[in-house]
Amino acid sequence: MNGLDPQFRGRGLSAALGRLPTGAKVFLILVGALLPLALIALFTTLQTTRSADDEARERLSVTAQESAGNLENLLANHVAQLGEALAALERDPQDAPGCTRLAGTYAAQAQARFLVRDGRGHLLCGSSFEQAGLAKAPRGDVAARIVPGGLVLRISGDAGATAIAYYPHDLLAGLARPSGFVPEYGAALIAHGDRLTLRALKDGGPLDRGKSLRSNLGIDDLALETTMPGAPITSPLVIATVLLVLMWIAAAGIGWFVVNILLIRPLQRLRSSVANYQPGDVIDTARLGPIPAQEIRELGDTFSQISRTVQEHEADLAKGLVQQTRLTREVHHRVKNNLQVISSLINFHARAAKGDEAAEAYASIQRRVDALAVVHRHHYAEMEVNRGLELRSVIGELAANLRATAPERARGIAITLEVEPVLVTQDVAIAVAFLLTEIVELAITCNESAQVRISIKAQEDDTRALVRVNSPALISSPLFEGLVEKRYGRVLQGLARQLRTQLHHDPLVGAYETSIPINGRP
Repeated sequence: MNGLDPQFRGRGLSAALGRLPTGAKVFLILVGALLPLALIALFTTLQTTRSADDEARERLSVTAQESAGNLENLLANHVAQLGEALAALERDPQDAPGCTRLAGTYAAQAQARFLVRDGRGHLLCGSSFEQAGLAKAPRGDVAARIVPGGLVLRISGDAGATAIAYYPHDLLAGLARPSGFVPEYGAALIAHGDRLTLRALKDGGPLDRGKSLRSNLGIDDLALETTMPGAPITSPLVIATVLLVLMWIAAAGIGWFVVNILLIRPLQRLRSSVANYQPGDVIDTARLGPIPAQEIRELGDTFSQISRTVQEHEADLAKGLVQQTRLTREVHHRVKNNLQVISSLINFHARAAKGDEAAEAYASIQRRVDALAVVHRHHYAEMEVNRGLELRSVIGELAANLRATAPERARGIAITLEVEPVLVTQDVAIAVAFLLTEIVELAITCNESAQVRISIKAQEDDTRALVRVNSPALISSPLFEGLVEKRYGRVLQGLARQLRTQLHHDPLVGAYETSIPINGRP
């Protein structure tokens, strides 16, 4: 987000569009332009499908009414006659006319069967059949049950007599068949969760949609379910859908082709040329090949002009850097010479000094000037690579100068070094050089033949190093305490503050110890 232009930052539709690639924007524009055509095709498809569904729904309603009416009339007539015959036979089991009338009614339906039994199971009318074993219905009610191969109706009388009728599958299927032209349909009787399929609807394809209508036949829980296929997937519907998809594909293809040829490819070539740009080079747009977009050609010319301007500025900067380097070297050379002149003047006055105290004062000043000169000389050597001063070489040269400038009476002084190679800044190097000079001079003042040991060891994290100076001359004594209090103590603590650390003294061992920051190892 930070790399976006300010106009593209923020929220909202305009900000979202601003973050989209150019190809996506053109694609959305073309899709919007073709949207009216897509909506027209979609509306036509929906209207055609709705009309076909309405026609199918009307055919289903007519077929269901006729089929259910045929079954309902027949079953209602048979139930009424069964009820009359059952009542007459309960009053008079020898009522032959009642049984004859009932037999005449079922004679018209050759496949149907019926029987009437008294409360003890004796057959009063009709003939026994296998499907007569239906469970008893409540007294005075009509029960309808789906059995394998057909439908069974049972009527219970008041005196325990029972009338049972059986209608096979083929008879029911013929009754449920509508007259005249018969469209493709399916029919099934449903009672108490059981189902008897009278006519199976042919299996359709995965896109076919069936519509069902259930009609109650008015007997118990018996109902007729009629099913008809829905509006088929016609060729106009398929063509309209395919055209709709093709329009969207065409919009994406045309948009991508136009944007890719006119914009994206030329911009990618220009971007690659700019990405491979090296300081001092000039971007040559002629190597990019033909660019069809005038705006991109102008952008490439602008990059070429900018690269030429940068090349000229870099040449000026390189020239200025050379001059600045020469000036810096001259300044360091003059500083080094001035420090040498100061050291020579101090040495000259020290030889002409009257008295040991004055000579010692000059020598002390010379040692500090030499320490500063050593650090400056090494800093100038490491300045160009800018990696810091290598402290071991600085301490080695400093120790040699300290031995060379020691007083005549202290020519027996010995300085032992154990310094690991570490890199420090110039400020740290100056402070460490002055600190070691002060401590060594303190040891020489306390003992003219002092044995001094200087060690510097980097710690594990390579960010700090431990500096330790120990000598028997630094063991606590009245002379040592007096020198520290009157002269050296304040200077040592000031140098420690400059290093932003603490300087610790072990009076029993005779050692000074502190920690200094380092830049790492060479």
